[in-house]
Parts: sequence; C-alpha cells; structure tokens
Amino acid sequence: MADAYYSDEHATFGDRVAAAREAAGLSQAQLARRLGVKLQTVASWEADRSEPRANRLQMLAGMLNVSMVWLMTGSGEGVSPPAETVTHSLEALLTELRETRLAQVRLAERLGRLEKRLRAAVDAERDLAAPE
Repeated sequence: MADAYYSDEHATFGDRVAAAREAAGLSQAQLARRLGVKLQTVASWEADRSEPRANRLQMLAGMLNVSMVWLMTGSGEGVSPPAETVTHSLEALLTELRETRLAQVRLAERLGRLEKRLRAAVDAERDLAAPE
C-alpha cells in the first residue's frame, strides 16, 4: 500500500484499515497503542487474517475518522485518494520538463560550436583550394 492507492472495487477490510490509518498519519504501532491492542493485532487486521470485535471496530472507525460501514463494506464515509499522489506526479513531470529543456539548450550550444568549427574548416579548405 505504500505507493499505490487501492482500488475500491477490490479493496478488502484490511486494505481499508491500512488506507484509513495512512490517511490519518498513523503507523501500525501508534494505532495499536491508541486502541489498546497489540501491534500484531493491527497487522492481522490489515492482512485480513482477523477482524476486530464490534467495540474495537467502533473505536477504530472513530480514531480513523471513517464510518464503521465503510470499514466493513467500502460504502459510505471513508478516505479519499491522497491528493499528494497527483501533486507528486505533476512535480515529477515538471522536473522532467526542466531537465529536458536544459538538455535541449546544451545541445543547441553544442550544435552551434560544431557548426562554427565546420564553417571554419570549410573556409580553410576553400582558401587552400583557391588559385592564387
């Protein structure tokens, strides 16, 4: 779940818990501590090896600022895809554009120098070949 946001139609309970936890800016350990459960318990929820009891589910939903229904089914109030993913992609494109433009300027300067050397060589050849 680190790089790609999950797809709603394929998301499991564990996927939704992990997405909501990440959106809340919490690590698994921090969430476990706040809920009063073991780290292994949160990891098991996110890996879909187990699910919390109703009382923990209610606490979990409240702590992650999502609805219990969304956690269980994916319907209702949940988390939105992070905007920073789009921003990061746009920043990467802008960086690539700047690098390409800089490379273009360097190539244009190099072409100018090569053209100047070629003209000088052609002129020198003409001078040697010209009858005096």
